[in-house]
Amino acid sequence: MAEVDIRFEREDRDGVVAVGTYLYDAATRLGIRFDDECQRLGESDACAVEIKEGADLLSEPTQAEIEHLSEERRKNGERLACQAKLEKSGEVVIMTKEKKEAEEQPKTEKTKEEFKKEFEEMPLEEKISSLLELEAMALSETLSFVINSPYAVANKVMDVMADFGQKIENETKKATRPDEHQKDEEADEEVKEEAKKNGAKASKKKTTKTSARKKTTTRKRKTTTAKKKAEDSASDETEE
Repeated sequence: MAEVDIRFEREDRDGVVAVGTYLYDAATRLGIRFDDECQRLGESDACAVEIKEGADLLSEPTQAEIEHLSEERRKNGERLACQAKLEKSGEVVIMTKEKKEAEEQPKTEKTKEEFKKEFEEMPLEEKISSLLELEAMALSETLSFVINSPYAVANKVMDVMADFGQKIENETKKATRPDEHQKDEEADEEVKEEAKKNGAKASKKKTTKTSARKKTTTRKRKTTTAKKKAEDSASDETEE
């Protein structure tokens, strides 16, 4: 798999990620967080970063980037981390925004019931965000149960949780991908599916041919054996 060496200058962190990774995900893996305002929907410039090196390794600017980043900012190498995807292997150097110090506002914790009550009236993007919060609350309760459960039951619960978490993560990522990239990925999936079908047909055809050859060989062997028996029998009669 093709890889990219990526470095975040301000945080002095670097690592290696696979081609196809979004800058947002690469930053998250290295422990770098963007403002909460960015929900990976490309609706603000909260996750804007400056590409110091390797700009040519990234995907073309999406419509969201054109809307939220002026032409001048784009010329200076700015991209939205949730929209820019690494498409070629190489080395990329990124400078994140300097975070402003601000007093933390006290947050009122919401109960699970309050989330459920508000959920129906929320638009899609807010529902996705709320689902993640609800999942965190559910995981907290589930972990408490797991700790006090027998070992075998705990393993089963952890497996279910892992599958559920992976499903939620995949659905969330798919929902927040730029439209331009979703079309390309759908086309790739169609190509893979077609290749899979063609491979299955070729395998079936090969199996049929092999089976036919085996049957032909078996028939030849039977004919040869019968012929030899007949010759041996005739030879015995002649000697008598």
